Amino acid sequence: MGTSLGAAAWMPLRLGGGPFRSRNALVRSCLKPENGGFGPRSFGIGERDGLIIVDHGSRRRESNLMLNEFVAMFRDKTGYPTVEPAHMELAEPSIKDAFSSCVRRGVTRVIVTPFFLFPGRHWHKDIPSLTAEAAKEHPGVSYIITAPLGLHELLVDVVNDRIKHCLSHVEGAADECEACVGTGKCRIY
Repeated sequence: MGTSLGAAAWMPLRLGGGPFRSRNALVRSCLKPENGGFGPRSFGIGERDGLIIVDHGSRRRESNLMLNEFVAMFRDKTGYPTVEPAHMELAEPSIKDAFSSCVRRGVTRVIVTPFFLFPGRHWHKDIPSLTAEAAKEHPGVSYIITAPLGLHELLVDVVNDRIKHCLSHVEGAADECEACVGTGKCRIY
């Protein structure tokens, strides 16, 4: 029969002028334990994994505190033991602080998850650079940077829910949401 994905990751691919048949084969090779990768384990979150949910960061304190609230909701809903907030810039904790916090808790793999909608410059350059710099202080701890939220069906529901809530607020049927509370921004202009 066929070969499992895990087994395929360890097969040498030397075809047609180069060692790798595809970019995915090259990536799988780079993820081997001897190359600082994750090795042949499940694709789930393990007890030696730590997550960092990183947003942009803001000069507005209330905005930064919302990431802490989201991280607490995420931790409660998923049951993952090590989930840390980080701000890319403008606020603390930084990616470096969050990475160190994960390592202090015994983590051997850090999963950095950008709390961004689309793959812009911050995802392509800034977050990888800041994460690599943080990882230098912790040899033997591997990391991965996941994709941003992107195009996902559930985001349609989230956006629609937010629109409906704001409209019901301006009609007097609902309180301000946690994003707008105290700002006076949720109104008809």
